[in-house]
Amino acid sequence: MLRHKAFLIVFALWCAGASAAGAEEFSAKNGPMWLTSGPEALRSPSPPADAKEELRQLKELASRRTAADLDLIAWWDVGGPVYRWNQIANDELLDHGVTALMAARHLALLHAAMQDAVVVAWDSKVAYDRPRPSQLDATLATVLLVPSSSSYPSDFAAATTAAAEVLAYVFPDRADVIRGKAEEAMRSRQLAGLEFPSDVNAGREIGTRIAALAIERGKIDGSDRKWTGTVPEGPGKWNGTNPINPAAATWKTWVLAAPDALRPPAPPAWDSPQLKAELEELKAFERTPKTNSVAMYWEAFGGTRVYALWNEHARRMVLEYGLAADPPAAARALAAVNIAFYDAVVACWDAKYAYWQIRPPQLDPEFKPLFPPPNHPSYPAAHGCLSTAAATTLARLFPRDADAFLALGKQAAEARIWAGIHYRSDIDAGQALGRAVSEQVMARALGSAN
Repeated sequence: MLRHKAFLIVFALWCAGASAAGAEEFSAKNGPMWLTSGPEALRSPSPPADAKEELRQLKELASRRTAADLDLIAWWDVGGPVYRWNQIANDELLDHGVTALMAARHLALLHAAMQDAVVVAWDSKVAYDRPRPSQLDATLATVLLVPSSSSYPSDFAAATTAAAEVLAYVFPDRADVIRGKAEEAMRSRQLAGLEFPSDVNAGREIGTRIAALAIERGKIDGSDRKWTGTVPEGPGKWNGTNPINPAAATWKTWVLAAPDALRPPAPPAWDSPQLKAELEELKAFERTPKTNSVAMYWEAFGGTRVYALWNEHARRMVLEYGLAADPPAAARALAAVNIAFYDAVVACWDAKYAYWQIRPPQLDPEFKPLFPPPNHPSYPAAHGCLSTAAATTLARLFPRDADAFLALGKQAAEARIWAGIHYRSDIDAGQALGRAVSEQVMARALGSAN
């Protein structure tokens, strides 16, 4: 009993700081969608007129809540419908050792599906404005603060089903486990007394339909394409074997008209005064324990797991800005960050393998970087592209923290100079590309809500 009371107090205090997103505000949040042209075609049928049997079922569940049930409710409620699925997806990607490029593809697909599922669910919520279970029967004991939004359909079930089906497609070896988590998540909302079973079923149907659209897109996005080209030879060209996924330069983008839509101008020639001066900048840079530490940080935590790093920041912002109470905004924010990151990947790889720019230690074998460069061409710098795209998008979405995110993105790019693995022109071109990608994604993501 004491644990139950403590649980209620904590959640009451947490929820008191956030205002629920009312139905009247939804039109301002219903921006452009990613997988379908609009929510109306996927609107749920009318909810059941008689809720007596469903109320009986919810009361029965409430009467048998255990401490484990309360923990389950609390865990899934954090951050709203999309928060935990972002966390679960990133954990799965790290556990499977998925490369940063492919992880970006998976996360963009996942979050496009979750955003669309939430938007469709909220369109139906506004259409039907069904009262919450406890609003129909005040004797139903709820655990969490009751949202002011309509009960039908469940946006949690919509986002959860979309996420689980996309992740099951991405990780077929984990499909049963992931779908089990989805059932647990949807059950938690009924255990809390917040949603009718019919709310959950309608949300599940929305999520299933949206996930099918996402999977259909995933099967034709080119991410399974094999590179059949050869490494070009000649002065000033990157030299090596097994370059990292040149085929990513051809993947289908979400916002950019084509992978080469933002291709930067050609880099400085290998024998030009400019590139000679840029190489001298690297040689003259005085490394310190601090710069080495920062450079190693971005190599270790911002290298193969850079997508997870930026998603950790995005999840933190969802909490700090109270977006748990505003599911459409939370879904849109996480989708924008991951779609910007993905389109930046494709655009960056297009430029890398269009120019095949030689790396600094290849141009001057006597020059020793802090660590070996990644196995792909130098121009533009990947961190300049990807981290700048993520940082710029986060800065736009969360303006109170804009300066901190922009500084972090700049640090990620500059750290490659400190490590001696990129020229200044690589960094500049990468940052310009990342900012341009973010600008296009945000214009699409915010739409009329801008």
